[in-house]
Amino acid sequence: MTAPPAPAPVRSSPLAGTAVLLRFALRRDRMLLPVLVGVNALMVLAMPGTLRNLYGTAAERADLVRHLQTNASLRALIGPVFDTSIGALTAWRVGVYAAALAAVTSLLVVVRHTRDEEESGRQELVASGAVGRRAPLTAALLAAAAADAVLALLVTAGLAAQGAQGALAFGLGLAGVGMVFATAAAIAVQLTESARLARGLTAAVLAAAFVLRAAGDSTADAGGSGAAGAGGGSSPLTWLSPLGWLENVRPFAGERWWVLLLFAAAALAQGAVAYALTGRRDVGMSLLPARPGPGAGRLGTAGALAWRLQRGSLLGWSIGFLLAGLVYGGLTDGAADVVRGNDDARRIFERMGGQSGVTDAFLASMAGMLGVIAALYVVASVLRLHGEETSGRAEPVLACPVGRLRWAAGHLAVAFGGSALIMLLAGAGLAVGYGGKAAPLMAACLVQLPAVWVIGGLTLLLYGVAPRLAPAAWGVAVAVLLIGWVGPALDAPRIVLDLSPYGHLPKLPGGGTEWGAVPVLLGLAVVLAAGGLAGLRRRDLAA
Repeated sequence: MTAPPAPAPVRSSPLAGTAVLLRFALRRDRMLLPVLVGVNALMVLAMPGTLRNLYGTAAERADLVRHLQTNASLRALIGPVFDTSIGALTAWRVGVYAAALAAVTSLLVVVRHTRDEEESGRQELVASGAVGRRAPLTAALLAAAAADAVLALLVTAGLAAQGAQGALAFGLGLAGVGMVFATAAAIAVQLTESARLARGLTAAVLAAAFVLRAAGDSTADAGGSGAAGAGGGSSPLTWLSPLGWLENVRPFAGERWWVLLLFAAAALAQGAVAYALTGRRDVGMSLLPARPGPGAGRLGTAGALAWRLQRGSLLGWSIGFLLAGLVYGGLTDGAADVVRGNDDARRIFERMGGQSGVTDAFLASMAGMLGVIAALYVVASVLRLHGEETSGRAEPVLACPVGRLRWAAGHLAVAFGGSALIMLLAGAGLAVGYGGKAAPLMAACLVQLPAVWVIGGLTLLLYGVAPRLAPAAWGVAVAVLLIGWVGPALDAPRIVLDLSPYGHLPKLPGGGTEWGAVPVLLGLAVVLAAGGLAGLRRRDLAA
């Protein structure tokens, strides 16, 4: 008797299981996505009221546009303005930064649900079920698309009073930027085995896009700005950047709907490349081979290992803060001239930077803004402890004669010492860009460190005592960012501004000499960090 023929193998669809993975991704991001999208939408929707208070008449807005036409530095930082309406000024003031935040949100989502899953080993477990080869990538892109769609809907609805067509164009443009960088991240995760490197590569593309747009806008014909010059053309460099495409949609200023096709074409092309590359590699592997390490170990201490793990991130932040200081320093004179002619704008900067003159107030405001951004660095650096623990990489280190406190101390030295380094570089950049004395500007940046370290200490406390709540430190950092950036513009009450540790710092250079809060904040940072280390020493590590 002959044996029956073997059944033919069942070939599942490459997209099988996409819906389940999408629901799982949205559930995992149920806290992260609302915060990021909500902050972005709030930043955009708060701007019309602020601009209306600052430039309430058409004559004041026309005067602002005339100043901007002759200020290449401000055009490089923010972009050109194409009309004097509140809607057009809103798109000008927040367009580049809202688009950058949409891009960051999208790349984080895509990397989180693709390369992060492969790096942790969870993707291999999922792939053993009835899940198609391209389902995880599809689910990640759909999750990013959902976040971008919600942002577009909120912006369109919130700005509809300024003009329905302009609001729709602006919302679609922001979503388009997000999807371009979502698909760019989808390509990056195919090229590298490291999720951190994939995020770094995509962030480098975003930085290049910002630089291209800034270079193009700074060299473009000033006649292209303003209502009278709405027909002016943009620099070719601007058209090489997705951020430049957004401003060339021209919301509220004679919308160019055809520019939106560039976003669609770029996203589709990059998505097709990502799908093609996905089918050419194994799960957990990359198309670009990882560089082999040295044959013999060279890391003799836990601190050396922490430095090796975080040096690339610190280098990137250091370069970014130095460049930001150079840019903000170079903008000081031009921005001060624009602000000096408007009492409401001057009062906002005085609330942010003290009442020692418009120039000093602007410099103090920029130092404070950089200090708030430095909180994001310290949160990310401290949470590297959480990542090492949950990934299982901390356990083999602690199996050696290395105590928990020694292991944590290496990462904390990079976190707290690195924040001091990037603020020092920011102060140096401000001094070189502005051309003033270095000592006052470095002091203005270094005085932000007590507040930065309070945020770092709180992050360590959450990680040490309740590690499941450690990612909530990002929410704290974002809340502080909103209070420091949006609060003065909305004339928030003092009790709200005082919720941020930055609200208690001296306003340097030239501001008040109220130093009493500095030692208090330093002491609070020490207490929070000590509590976190005590909790880490006593609790069980993640299995």
